[in-house]
Amino acid sequence: MTTLKIALIAHDNLKDKMVTWAKRHRQLLAKHSLCATGTTGRRLQNEVDLKVKLFKSGPLGGDQQIGAQIAEGKISLVIFFWDPLSPHSHDVDVKALLRIAAVYDIPMACNHSTADLILKALGS
Repeated sequence: MTTLKIALIAHDNLKDKMVTWAKRHRQLLAKHSLCATGTTGRRLQNEVDLKVKLFKSGPLGGDQQIGAQIAEGKISLVIFFWDPLSPHSHDVDVKALLRIAAVYDIPMACNHSTADLILKALGS
């Protein structure tokens, strides 16, 4: 299996879901190179015991840092549990991240159902 660089991001009210999802998929995630925005990454390190490269928190530029990594060809997959119903101070950064992933044809899961399907495909 090829090692992928997977970016993990979750909005505040979905961080618990991200942690629960990552615990279910810990064995497969641990086989890949992981990066994440600040708070999400720290929770994945502490609560799931995954090795994660940390970027800044999303509102402080973490989404843009991950977008730059996509543009440089350094991200293979994005798992982004985003909340489209809550306003976010960095909404323009979120939209830019979604756009750059589409421009560079990077698979992106925006909910746990899609993330499950992608990881199932990786594991088979």
